[in-house]
Amino acid sequence: MYEIDRMHTIRAEVFHRRLRWDVHVDDGWEIDEFDSQNPLYMISIDPDTGDVRGSVRLLPTTGPNMLRDVFSDLLPQDLQIADPLIWESSRFSIDPEYACKARSAGPINEVTAELLLGMAEVGTLIRLRQIVSVYDATMARLFQRARCKAETIGTPMRFGRVMTYAGLFKTDDAMIDGLREASGITESVLEKTVPTDPLYALVA
Repeated sequence: MYEIDRMHTIRAEVFHRRLRWDVHVDDGWEIDEFDSQNPLYMISIDPDTGDVRGSVRLLPTTGPNMLRDVFSDLLPQDLQIADPLIWESSRFSIDPEYACKARSAGPINEVTAELLLGMAEVGTLIRLRQIVSVYDATMARLFQRARCKAETIGTPMRFGRVMTYAGLFKTDDAMIDGLREASGITESVLEKTVPTDPLYALVA
């Protein structure tokens, strides 16, 4: 499927070639063990060309996830996040071409706004309480511009050269309203026609 293939190749470009993270690339795909856990992929599609512009991955915290299995040092020793109403977002990535040219009416990139809104909207639809994410200082500043408020959990730590945070984000009407105000997007970003493949949802 084109959308899934392009999502993985964009991830390879962003995380392997540009950020130089220690990630696994197989035949042009950045892919890891969490992609085998039946995640929900949010994928931003260019409405004019059909190109994949970016994506983010969502996983329940009741099973394997990056915070629990890779970045557990960020959490206090007595804290575990394993709740059916809290999902984890990871591998947030945007095609570098669209990172520069996709402008919104607000202070954040249109693709960034779509993906953040998409997560909040899906969370509301399936009655999640929060989304947890591990992110760096650059993303922390982006969240501030997007009015995407995070509750920092644990103590930020440096992984390699990057200061890394764990944060909880609400998926409620207040979060959606703040994101819409920051981006200028006034309508739902979810496709009106639900894809037949349960592994992904499109935002456009």
